[in-house]
Amino acid sequence: MSDEVLVEHEGAIATVTINRPAQRNALSTAVCRRLGEVWDEIGGNEGVRVVILTSADCGTFCAGMDLKEAARIRADSGRDILEVLDDPFHQRMRKIDKPIIAAMTGHFTAGGMVLAANCDLRVGLAGTRGGISEAKVGRGSPWAVPMLWMLPQPFLMELAVSGEMQPIERFHHFGFVNYVEPDPQRVRERARALATTIRDNAPLTVWAAKQSINAAMDLGCAGGLDAAQRLHQRVYASMDAIEGPRAFAEKRAPRWIGA
Repeated sequence: MSDEVLVEHEGAIATVTINRPAQRNALSTAVCRRLGEVWDEIGGNEGVRVVILTSADCGTFCAGMDLKEAARIRADSGRDILEVLDDPFHQRMRKIDKPIIAAMTGHFTAGGMVLAANCDLRVGLAGTRGGISEAKVGRGSPWAVPMLWMLPQPFLMELAVSGEMQPIERFHHFGFVNYVEPDPQRVRERARALATTIRDNAPLTVWAAKQSINAAMDLGCAGGLDAAQRLHQRVYASMDAIEGPRAFAEKRAPRWIGA
């Protein structure tokens, strides 16, 4: 497990790497738990001023939830995978008072989009795509509510209800991605340059800037997030929520029943 989430400290910059290239950096329950521990450790470390979140190069920054594991947990225990996680939508990231930069060296979808959305700055790779694919596997995206403050509503609606992947250039055009670079090395170099600039700025000013912007957004976001989670209870309790991961694990098209 220690090899699947790597943490490197270089002065005031911490780099967190999801290291599951054979699984397209999908989020297993073990990885999610370790990430939660890492965010707690970094949040309490006064020596860290900025964080870079990246992943092992495999063409995908993060493919989202490990659906094979989700299907196995449902078959073995009858429980949804979200029920066994303390922080299924990685909201702990939003409470960290240090800026987090996503260095996305590949495609990002589902849980990968969750991680990207919970970061403060994003650097992406040219030619990649991002999306909210939950509609294609019978899951849900209540975590996407804060993205309404990051993306135009029509584009976010298209992402949420179509489940289709979109070119990273559209995300860059709308400002969700700060920079698009031509290769993984340049992605990390750009993220590192941003981190170095932030590291060298006045710590209290950086802290106040992040807290102020997030507080202003949360005046409308917090209530919406609560409502979205209540609305999605029906989704996670549905037969389709069982069928999606099962179909994925069995490598077949899902058979939706809408209940």
